[in-house]
Amino acid sequence: MNEQQVLELFHTCSNWERWGPGDDRGTLNYITPQVRLRALRSVRHGEPVSLGRDLRASRSSWHAMLYVGPDPISTADVLTVAPHGFDVTHVDALGHGLFQGRGYGGRQASETVTAGGLAHASIAAMADGVVTRGVLLDVAAASGVAYLPADAGVGVGDLEAAQRIAGVAVQPGDAIFVHTGRDRREAAEGVAGDDAPRPGLLPESVLWLHERQIAMYSGDCIERMPSGYPRVPMPLHQIGLVAMGLAILDNPDMERLLAATDRYESSAFLLVVAPLRIGGGTASAVNPLAVF
Repeated sequence: MNEQQVLELFHTCSNWERWGPGDDRGTLNYITPQVRLRALRSVRHGEPVSLGRDLRASRSSWHAMLYVGPDPISTADVLTVAPHGFDVTHVDALGHGLFQGRGYGGRQASETVTAGGLAHASIAAMADGVVTRGVLLDVAAASGVAYLPADAGVGVGDLEAAQRIAGVAVQPGDAIFVHTGRDRREAAEGVAGDDAPRPGLLPESVLWLHERQIAMYSGDCIERMPSGYPRVPMPLHQIGLVAMGLAILDNPDMERLLAATDRYESSAFLLVVAPLRIGGGTASAVNPLAVF
């Protein structure tokens, strides 16, 4: 796609007003009671698997014990988390993304972003959580490699090839988990810096998500970086969050998910995600559960 075609996706993929004025849940509206019940009925073994990464001392999180005296009867601590980035498993609020001064639903950034937090589309809109079917799309395996190179783009053909080997057709209301082998690549080649090239979804794949009414996107990649589009440096975030209202679960432990799908011989599972009730928050650290 050229840049003009990518810009047109903003209108093609728009869900503004789809669920009425003032909607803050976006694509999570695809998860109906029927979708939840279908996901719950898919559980066969009753085995939960954590997809969250450990919170460890880093630029994104800080943990310390609190001194409570020489002979304490309890323990206490403090935890500070900056959820965005490549360290913490987190869910983005729809208000996290902005494009040309507007956020999801067409609201002006000046109306939404306040000193006290997001006035609209904060993570608090997801307080009832996410309960739906998750589907693993192993793009690396479909390509016959352990991991994709740093400059790879994940296109529609890659997603459909991964869907074929999964043996599961994605359906409206599903959450998809795209595996490119990031952890394997970093183990072999070293941890990439924030500005280093990273494989990820191409804009055509964002349209694919929209057409299939995917409720939540997740995986070990976001959009390909750099995108190659000066006016749209982060298509998955800018078109996904702002136009579609796409729920994004960022930075899950995909290798643990891969091991679980192998162990239980199923690429589909029940997904349960419960963001914290952070009024005005742009994201929440989470510990997603895949239940087989």
